[in-house]
Amino acid sequence: MTEVVLPPVETTRRFRFDWVLGVLFRPRRTLAQIMTQTTGVWLLPLLILTLTALLQVAAAGPVKQAAAVSGQTVPPMFEYYTPEQQAQMLQALEATSGPVFIYVFPALGSVSAIWIGWLAVSGLMHLILTLLGGRGDTGSALNLVAWASLPLAIRDLVRAGSLVFGKRLIENPGLSGFAPTGDSDLALFLIALLGLVDIYVIWQGILLVIGARSGNGISIAKALSAVLITLLLVLLFQALVGFGIAKLSSLTIIRPFF
Repeated sequence: MTEVVLPPVETTRRFRFDWVLGVLFRPRRTLAQIMTQTTGVWLLPLLILTLTALLQVAAAGPVKQAAAVSGQTVPPMFEYYTPEQQAQMLQALEATSGPVFIYVFPALGSVSAIWIGWLAVSGLMHLILTLLGGRGDTGSALNLVAWASLPLAIRDLVRAGSLVFGKRLIENPGLSGFAPTGDSDLALFLIALLGLVDIYVIWQGILLVIGARSGNGISIAKALSAVLITLLLVLLFQALVGFGIAKLSSLTIIRPFF
């Protein structure tokens, strides 16, 4: 009776730190390797994104506190408010300049955006790729979106450095400087939308195209279409949220009826 010797099964390490630089500088080969994995290898990039997001929040905290103390956060036309309205606004600004509003809430918001956004983008992209004939599964989409988002970690580090050394908040992120000026709804929406578009998002999109084509067996045109549709829908949703926040922050304070 002849014994059959099976080759040893190669297991993937849970934390592949060599893939970090590989995705950023050798994306084609590294993403092709990631897309062949049958298990989840998404934890490391998400932990990196979480860490860099928290670093940006920590760097922005002292700058926000300094701006609140110097009165830079008061709304436009503040001098035309009635004394009662000014007192209410100053009281509200004082309440929101504490550690909870400066550090805790932004940190929770940033971390939630990373993990929930990763799940949403992965599911949406997998759906679109499947409709276009892709052969990948949900697990490969989760791995791809996580690793392809590493350029956003670099953006966090750049912004954190700018906050630490520049000592001022970033007023016109992304392409928002090209948006039309004014207080119209269209101008506010374009500012929110263009502020989300920068070189790091484009870098992320390129990585998604490379990985989608490698892991789904589709043409570059279909991979590009799937990525563009996914990113456009996500950016439009984020812009609508930013637009709503801008509209709420521009509401005039009125005197209570009691």
